[in-house]
Amino acid sequence: MKKTSLAIFLILSIFFFANKAISIIIADKDKQLFEEMSANPQNNMQQKAIPINVVIMTIDPKVELGKKLFFDPILSKTGKISCASCHRPDHGFADDKSTSEGINGQQGDRNTPTVFNTVNLKFLFWDGRAQSLEEQALGPIKNPKEMGETVKGVLAKLNKDPQYVKEFSQVFGQTPISTSQLVHAIADYERTIISKDSDYDKYIAGNKKALPDSAKRGMDLFFGKAMCVACHKGSDFTDGDFHNIGLPITDDVGRSAISITGKDTRKFKTPTLREVANTAPYFHKGQFETLEAVIAFYNAGGGQDDYKDPLKKPLNLNDQEQKDLVEFLKSLSGR
Repeated sequence: MKKTSLAIFLILSIFFFANKAISIIIADKDKQLFEEMSANPQNNMQQKAIPINVVIMTIDPKVELGKKLFFDPILSKTGKISCASCHRPDHGFADDKSTSEGINGQQGDRNTPTVFNTVNLKFLFWDGRAQSLEEQALGPIKNPKEMGETVKGVLAKLNKDPQYVKEFSQVFGQTPISTSQLVHAIADYERTIISKDSDYDKYIAGNKKALPDSAKRGMDLFFGKAMCVACHKGSDFTDGDFHNIGLPITDDVGRSAISITGKDTRKFKTPTLREVANTAPYFHKGQFETLEAVIAFYNAGGGQDDYKDPLKKPLNLNDQEQKDLVEFLKSLSGR
């Protein structure tokens, strides 16, 4: 009884003192028990306290505002394209098209990369032209092939919307809505889009049954013979750097358009491999539809390009090794 009373007191205290919204999540196996205790509080007060698994989560109002903006086509000129139109939650916060479709059916210039784990990246976009999520947020809005709007136009629409004015005022404490408020809200939401608890994570945490044998063999290849870790390193499986792997040559010069140096010709940012099984097609032009095709490309040493990284050489993986490598990549999908 004392334990039950203490638990109730703690929950009520959190509700009373919290500056942020509260969400209580009760495990499915405990819901019936919780409902029974709530329906008969007098009877249950006489019983021995029964532990219930309750998770209390705080919800940041700024994050919730950013989420609303992320899914709202108000950011586009036509009112038909939102961030989520291309960064689709059901497709690993990426797009299933080689290059995404913007306003008036226009095709974008590059494939839409995932938003997952971008919180840790130093450079955004395939060419790294943005150095923060705040800076990145304005790119699609101003791009004539994507949202085709101006920042001034977006702010005008938001400041005419009573609900948005109210929500921005509650979060930031001032009006009118500014560019800084807009990008900080969107960026803070994007920072919460994290992939974790994958089978690989469970395996390295000690659960040796989390990976099937094929994925284990693929993991050994990834960190060894296949040399994937040379670029896909760290917890997010990216070095955050730029590389030329010999993809088919187009007029897109990649990083060199930003760095203004020939040595960066057709270099593009190393993408995270978190959720990679869910974000096809792959590479900056969406050239490959499957992980199998990607592995075959790397196995052949990449393509032909005078600026290709010298590290890209044939791997000489046999068919089974290529399959094992794909199975390991699939293990990097979490929740």
